[in-house]
Amino acid sequence: MSNHRNFQQISKKPGFMKHNGGLLFRTKGAKQYEFKSTINKKHLNNARITHGGYIAALIDAGAGTSAHRVSNNSPCVTISLDLKFIGSSRPGDKIIGKVKILKKTNSLIFLSCELFCKKKIIASASGIWKILKVKSSNLGPGG
Repeated sequence: MSNHRNFQQISKKPGFMKHNGGLLFRTKGAKQYEFKSTINKKHLNNARITHGGYIAALIDAGAGTSAHRVSNNSPCVTISLDLKFIGSSRPGDKIIGKVKILKKTNSLIFLSCELFCKKKIIASASGIWKILKVKSSNLGPGG
């Protein structure tokens, strides 16, 4: 697992991700990004493992922030997100997401994401984000 230096909290404004503990994010390379979060009790389902909806939201926010960064901070929205749930996590677990930008066009970003817990993959995803053609705003990343 990568070291935890240089992550920045991107969940600064009130919203879903801030309410759920926030999202830390960092750039790893020209087309590679990482995000992380810590699982707590409110993220659990009735089986006492992390709810798939929270995993989906975490990936959407982390991958969406990656799209935002690679598009020179343009607002981006999710067009599609295909998720595969592979393993589980529990309260106190540190979750690390690794995003790779596969292709960027003038209007779309194609990417893949893998989510890890204790060096084991727990989810994988691929998605497409639309780059919105709007003037600069205060929207910021999806965290």
